[in-house]
Amino acid sequence: MYKKSFEIRWSDIDANRHLANTAYINFMSHTRMGFLMENGFGHAEMAQHNLGPVVFYEHIYYFKEVFAGKPVTVTLQLRGLSEDGMYFEFVHDFYDHKGRNFASCEMMGAWIDLKERKLTGLPAELFAKLDGLEHTSDFRVLTKEDTRKFGKKPKEDRPVSDL
Repeated sequence: MYKKSFEIRWSDIDANRHLANTAYINFMSHTRMGFLMENGFGHAEMAQHNLGPVVFYEHIYYFKEVFAGKPVTVTLQLRGLSEDGMYFEFVHDFYDHKGRNFASCEMMGAWIDLKERKLTGLPAELFAKLDGLEHTSDFRVLTKEDTRKFGKKPKEDRPVSDL
């Protein structure tokens, strides 16, 4: 399982003096990018393939408060991957210094071709590296329908003056 540890900084705390929701997002992003960069998805490789990751959603579940003063660990596992690698779903778990799970997140995203500005699959060598990430016990092959499972769509376009 891929994991990263973080010190909780003053800027990671909110008005309630516990870890702010924005810190969770930053810690997850840093963990994902750490895995990707260590596995051939660095800036040079991404530029060579004109690829960039996009986030569709991050659903965070908070179980317990966590405070500054002790390190936290964020894990990363692969919950789903489409056959061409276009779509991916990650699970992040958060643990305190005693190994207690205090939050979890389900995150879905895709890869975009940065020149065409369209979603795209992964080259075979990058697909193999991403698929090499430890899978969750409920891992599945993703389809486009999985990206729409919550039924969210943009609202109709209206002039700002009508809002």
